[in-house]
Amino acid sequence: MTTLSIIIPTYNEAASIGGLVRELRQYAAPQQVEILVVDAGSPDGTADLARQAGATVLCAPQPGRAAQMNYGARQAAGEILYFVHADVSIHPEYVSTIREAVAGGFEAGCYRFRFASRHPLLRLNSYGTRFRGLMSRGGDQTLFITRALFQRLRGFDEQYCIMEDFDMIRRIRQYARFLIVPKDVLVSARKYETNGWLRVQVANLTAFALFFLKVAPARIARTYKAMLNYR
Repeated sequence: MTTLSIIIPTYNEAASIGGLVRELRQYAAPQQVEILVVDAGSPDGTADLARQAGATVLCAPQPGRAAQMNYGARQAAGEILYFVHADVSIHPEYVSTIREAVAGGFEAGCYRFRFASRHPLLRLNSYGTRFRGLMSRGGDQTLFITRALFQRLRGFDEQYCIMEDFDMIRRIRQYARFLIVPKDVLVSARKYETNGWLRVQVANLTAFALFFLKVAPARIARTYKAMLNYR
């Protein structure tokens, strides 16, 4: 039975990490998955809460999601890697769905998503994730990929301190079949609750424009962060 390695990059995710790890455990037999939380030195107790919930915690030698996920992949035992953000609620059938997708010839894929909010405009955002366009993708949807393909692509490009997931999916599609699983994961709406729908949309579109214009990732990150408030 192929082990599924779940890799979760974290920094100050104490509010959500315990619940996510318990959820991942609840929907999988112990021998089916390993859960690796790759923490970048969170001062809020994220690492301890992840351990208490049953995850293996790795201390990232370098901060940044791309670097943390690459480090987790190097430590992982599974032939399928599943990258999950800490503030996501996964689908209960994630183990069987991902295995069936890989067995069906898809070396990588993601889920659609719904926001944990009743905001009508966020429903529009969620609906868009059923389409294949790159702008409809993102790390919040989670990403599964075979180890063989991940290694062939040399992992996440660590120069991307933002947009690393979009760069990865763009490269995956050059070499492999990519599946959008017709089931939803639930994602946090905290960014929208703090900033408002329109402000986040403008920031997202700006980041995409800079990404497609091949602007340096560090500049994209500075621009994006300057446009939003974080709590």
